Amino acid sequence: MNRRKFLSQSALASAGLLAAPSLFANSMEAKIKSFGFQVYTLRDVIYKDMEGTLSTMKKAGYDYAEFFDFAEGKLLQKPVKEAKAIIDKTKIKPRSIHVMTGAMAPEQKGTILNDWQMSVDAAAELGAEYLICAYLMDFERETIDQYKALAEKFNEAGEACKKAGIQFCYHNHDFEFQKIDGQLPYDILLKETDPDLMKMELDIYWAKYINVDPIKLFQADKGRYPLWHVKDLSAKQDRLMTEVGNGTIDWAEIFSHANDAGMKGFFVEQDRNFASDSVSSLQTSINYLKKLKY
Repeated sequence: MNRRKFLSQSALASAGLLAAPSLFANSMEAKIKSFGFQVYTLRDVIYKDMEGTLSTMKKAGYDYAEFFDFAEGKLLQKPVKEAKAIIDKTKIKPRSIHVMTGAMAPEQKGTILNDWQMSVDAAAELGAEYLICAYLMDFERETIDQYKALAEKFNEAGEACKKAGIQFCYHNHDFEFQKIDGQLPYDILLKETDPDLMKMELDIYWAKYINVDPIKLFQADKGRYPLWHVKDLSAKQDRLMTEVGNGTIDWAEIFSHANDAGMKGFFVEQDRNFASDSVSSLQTSINYLKKLKY
């Protein structure tokens, strides 16, 4: 192990994300010891039995989660107080929540564009550490000027979050890395936002899907990537999502650069293409990550 890798692992061990490297191993190795998942993966079952589904994930070894379907003072269509009581009972920590801009439903409150403070207050009540812009609809992202206008809104959203002790972030897909008029929208989002007010949640799969190197992103903007989405890229021609460990991404290499990223947590996610079903998918992925050494 080189000095950079040793320092990276030591820092993350201190933060509680990694088990400390063994001083007696033939080579210095680190392991992940705290695991998160994105609840969106379980959208086919979470509405039917929220408590039972979260409890199953806790038994699988997950410690914290990132939620979705959050607006109008509700989480997963339940009043925040009711949702919090269920989450607390399962002992899954609600570290992060995905939100939408609200452009598709202007009348909806608790979105980035409409009564944002409602969701900031609700997130604080839930004990969330992060609020994340999850996705941009096609009509929101047709021009560079639209991205610049969004960056202004994101700074405002980040300021409101900061006052509540919450970090605002942006979650990517592949389209941010496709040029518009010779410019990368992702670069606009990075440059036009305050790095303290908006950090990035890097979806490793989507970066790899569009042939962007996550490690280069981490190194170019050190400390700006506190959260990751972890899902694998199939070796098949379709390059679909697959369970972590069943695809082509070198996870040991990715995690060895966690300190460059400033990574504070990650969420295993798989939107579709399950080997069996959504619950089994998350179980397969965590079983691989529990054994991962780097």
